[in-house]
Amino acid sequence: MFVVGSGARHLEDELRKLGARLMEREIKRFPDGEKYVRVLGSAEGVTVVQSTFRPQDEHLVELILIADALRERGVERLRAVVPYMAYSRQDRVTKEGEPVSVRAIMRTLAVYYDELYVFDLHNPETLKFFPGKAVNLSPARAIAEYFGEKFGDGLVLAPDKGARGRAKAVAEKLNLEFSHFEKERISPTEVRMTPVDVDVAGKNVLIVDDIISTGGTMVRAANLLREMGAEKVFVAATHGVFAEGAIERVSKAVDELAVTNTIPTPVSRISVVPDILGL
Repeated sequence: MFVVGSGARHLEDELRKLGARLMEREIKRFPDGEKYVRVLGSAEGVTVVQSTFRPQDEHLVELILIADALRERGVERLRAVVPYMAYSRQDRVTKEGEPVSVRAIMRTLAVYYDELYVFDLHNPETLKFFPGKAVNLSPARAIAEYFGEKFGDGLVLAPDKGARGRAKAVAEKLNLEFSHFEKERISPTEVRMTPVDVDVAGKNVLIVDDIISTGGTMVRAANLLREMGAEKVFVAATHGVFAEGAIERVSKAVDELAVTNTIPTPVSRISVVPDILGL
């Protein structure tokens, strides 16, 4: 049985179409702004699907309230599927007095949930903060299936060395070569990017990353690849956070921009729902 929070409402129709059994729920707001949650039904085990994009705090509170309501109904096993995990980039203390925000979130969720599943967490090592079973899911299958036929022959690149594993996972499913960009800071305001040990001339290139926010890195990478003779440039990411204007900036620089539907956006063309149902 599944309960879908308002942060995953955009996934509800596909979940139902693919055979998921969804529990009815009522989510509304009191006049003073507080959330009201009610679940209609019960089961021995329930999976709650809730993405925590903006408004992050509201979606997180709702995730907790749904869990409390289910425990009140006697549900014994609860697992949370959080396609996009808010606060995941706040994973360390940089100034004295700061929290490790992602740790606080995961410890809070652990009060109610036995298992936690997330997609392409910014730093997978932070899953250690969740004391139960915690799994970082890869969107590589979904990305490879979406771009497979239209991409053709070419190679997969990560925007930096840290994202090389994501590029490798997609490339292996497409049976393609992969590499990454090396970044070199040449002044306080300028960074030089160079693909490592690959020739992109005359080839299609798919750039893969976890999050796109401003899109600046993707635009610079795409322009560089054009200068180096790349035939077509595609961009894929798991989470389309997208600052204002980012979709337009990246789309103008590449042949296609597509992200998964962990966050609903105009370019969320790649579905992770089959991965959720496969858990």
